Amino acid sequence: MSATRLALFLDDQPGLLPESGGIVFMGAVSGIDLSGLPRDRLYVVARMKPDFEAFEAHEIAVALDPPEQAALAIVIVPRAKPEARALVAAAMACADAVIVDGQKTDGIDSLLREMRQRCACGAAFSKAHGKTFLARGQSEDFADWAQAGGPRVIEGGFRTRAGVFSADGIDPASRLLPEALPEKPGAHVVDAGGGWGYLSAAILGRKGVERVDLVEADRVALECARENLPDGRVQFHWADATRWMPETKADAVVMNPPFHAGRKGEPELGARFIAQGARMLAAGGRLWMVANRHLPYEKVLRTHFREVEEIGGDTRFKIFRASGPSRARG
Repeated sequence: MSATRLALFLDDQPGLLPESGGIVFMGAVSGIDLSGLPRDRLYVVARMKPDFEAFEAHEIAVALDPPEQAALAIVIVPRAKPEARALVAAAMACADAVIVDGQKTDGIDSLLREMRQRCACGAAFSKAHGKTFLARGQSEDFADWAQAGGPRVIEGGFRTRAGVFSADGIDPASRLLPEALPEKPGAHVVDAGGGWGYLSAAILGRKGVERVDLVEADRVALECARENLPDGRVQFHWADATRWMPETKADAVVMNPPFHAGRKGEPELGARFIAQGARMLAAGGRLWMVANRHLPYEKVLRTHFREVEEIGGDTRFKIFRASGPSRARG
């Protein structure tokens, strides 16, 4: 929807695209239609590894951080308000003209009201339950918003940042899983989709652990994990956990797999985590995972493992232990 609305907004505003200079696009995800923008001057900022690789594959310039200067910045507003504010602040820091686009369900109306109190905002173009508008301002007007995307410290002294999963506190499902882990999970453990490092921190406290591979697609979450886990046994991997493989097969895999892509429920994502987890394991390896109780992962687990047990949880979550990864189906 954002891409269609943005294209119509640009059609409605002839001459808005600068004839020269870079155009930085923040908040774009793979699959978005960028055909209306000059590719030779387009610069996409992506924090998720699958998005980053998809833009590279289409030969679109992509980087982890915005450039120091651009002729125009475009921001697709994410759902998390602190992250949205931080993106707007970053856009204002590199370009005087910023196009902001977002869905009503992601808070675009309230963001527009807040921005009008800080800078000049043009009339909003409304379509498909969202809005697009042009803003012109100075980075100083958004200094506090820039800090909204900075580090925060939560329970346990863990550091997180805006937009990462469970940025405001330890995820209740992840909190349950360490209680089910054995005293000796194995020498080599993979934390698949490890986020900012809560499960890895618990694993490092177990006996006999010599190596932990923390695999995380969100580059910002991974940088938080680096800060939270100053332990030489941890290897950090910016990668898609549904495709990444360790150099040597692991003794154990732990996971709290995601089941959303943005706002859309996507339980197949968790199924792909399970399938790849089986491939990561040595023949005698075991997988521990926690999931929302309503998600039907039992069949997927039994497809990829010979033995599957529900070993804990509560009314909201369930914890599984699976062993004997099936190579035939792996």
